[in-house]
This record gives sequence, structure tokens and C-alpha cells, in this order.
Amino acid sequence: MAKSTHYSDCIEQGLNGITNDATVVSFGPAVSRPDILLHSCCGPCSTAVVERLAPRFRITLYFCNSNIDDEAEYLRRLEAQKQFVESYNASDMGGQVELVCAPYAPQAFLKLVEGTEGCAEGGARCRRCIYDRLEKTAEYAALHGFEHFSTTLSVSRHKSHETILEAGKALALRYGLTFEDGDYKKGGGEQRSAELARAYGLYRQDYCGCRFSRRAASPGDGDEGDAGGNRG
Repeated sequence: MAKSTHYSDCIEQGLNGITNDATVVSFGPAVSRPDILLHSCCGPCSTAVVERLAPRFRITLYFCNSNIDDEAEYLRRLEAQKQFVESYNASDMGGQVELVCAPYAPQAFLKLVEGTEGCAEGGARCRRCIYDRLEKTAEYAALHGFEHFSTTLSVSRHKSHETILEAGKALALRYGLTFEDGDYKKGGGEQRSAELARAYGLYRQDYCGCRFSRRAASPGDGDEGDAGGNRG
């Protein structure tokens, strides 16, 4: 079972507290909704998805993003995620949210995508990345008693809902779970995430996370504060 701690300690200690075991922060009492493990690519993307799912589920966010190979960037996004969770829980908007941080292993990600470094964004490299992050989410869900899992990735227009759905369904069958299918960008989801990120004062990145997406991002495309800034 993952140990309980506070994310402020993790940030102060750098990566020492989060590289070996998943780390759990508990926020408040349980509510009578089904549990869902929601993979979160970043704080801003999680805002609108949490808002959408909160009436139906008790949400645990799973921050699993070893694709972010710059340590300082990883910690900055983790801090934004923590900031959102703490602010959301303090506002009593729709029950309490828990936050779990997966082990951070950027070298394992680089090994995973070997041979796809030159692929275009949205191609084979991205499919491997999405499948890997969803599989880690499904594995954690199965081991910790969750019946449902999902991901915030689809709130971004830069992510293919079809790719996410294909991976989610396959992993649901493998791990005996239910994949909560949602193309969260629909119904103004991406715009809503931008609005909420501004309201919470969250850092919003302008590239997905890996060195290849950073290189591919066009200058000025998806600057912080714009609707397209969340690349997950």
C-alpha cells in the first residue's frame, strides 16, 4: 500500500520522495459515490474533467507522467496539480478529491519510445505513451480496489479520442475494469479547463511533456493562458 504524505514535503525534497513508491495524499472524508481512478496529465486538464465526473464518482487523481523528461518541469506541473486539488477540496465544490503520484521514471519512457523519436506528434510515439500511462493507471486501479478508470488526456484537442478509447477498452478487458469513456473536449471541455485553470491560478504548459513534443511545438502556439495551452 502506498504511504501517506503531503505533497509540500515532496516538492521540498525534490524527487526523493516520489521515485520509488507511489505517494498518496488524502483529502477529507469519503462520499457515497463509486470510486474512479482518473489519470491526470496535468492540473489544468484535470479541472474540467473533475468538474464533469464529480457528480457521479468519488475521484482519485493519478499523476502518472514520466514522459515529462525535464525534472524541473515535472515538479512544476506536479505543484500545479497539487494546487488545484487543495483549492478544489477547500471550496467544497463536489466532494473531496485524492491525489496519487506514480513513480517518476523518465529513462523508462525514453526506452519505451526508442525507434519512434522522429515520428510526428499523434503518431506511433504518442500511441505508445498514451497506452503506457493508461496501463499504469489500470494496474494501480486493479491493485487498489477501483472498478473504474479514465484519463484527462482527451480534454485536449491535441489528443485523439479514438486512440485513448482503443487503449482504454483493451486495458479494461485485461485488468477486469470499466473504462469511463469520455471525449472531455466535447461540450466546451477544453475551453472550460482553460477558464478554470485561470480561476485557480494554475501554471499551464505549452507542450505535452516529452523532449520531442517540445521540439515540435511551434513558437507562440498554445501560450500559457490560451485555450490551447494544455497539451497533456
